[in-house]
Amino acid sequence: MHKWLMSALLTIACAMGVYLLATGLPEKPKDEASDLKEGQELLKIKATNYNFDEAEYHVKAGTNYKIKFSNTLGKHGVEIVGLDVELSADAPEMEVTFDKPGTYEMKCSIMCGTGHGTMTSKFIVE
Repeated sequence: MHKWLMSALLTIACAMGVYLLATGLPEKPKDEASDLKEGQELLKIKATNYNFDEAEYHVKAGTNYKIKFSNTLGKHGVEIVGLDVELSADAPEMEVTFDKPGTYEMKCSIMCGTGHGTMTSKFIVE
């Protein structure tokens, strides 16, 4: 009885191995920092229903940033008032150098529902 069970398990393991080789393993996640220019920094902004992933975003004045925006839940956009930055699912990336230090309001730029008016965060250029 045990010999039959071991043969069955070995056959299943071999079949799984052949399946994985035929379909391929998933690729390693791409390092997003490898796409950056020399001296450029990456800033990720994620939105979910009525919230951004951070209450405050801090950036350095004079530094060039590549901003990547993504939605994890809902349909949102982001606007940084006074800095001419607006991102959405249609235009999720932008390169910008922040020259004016200060604290700016970051808000959702797409009407997303009942919590739209409170979907804000601070954007601080130091």
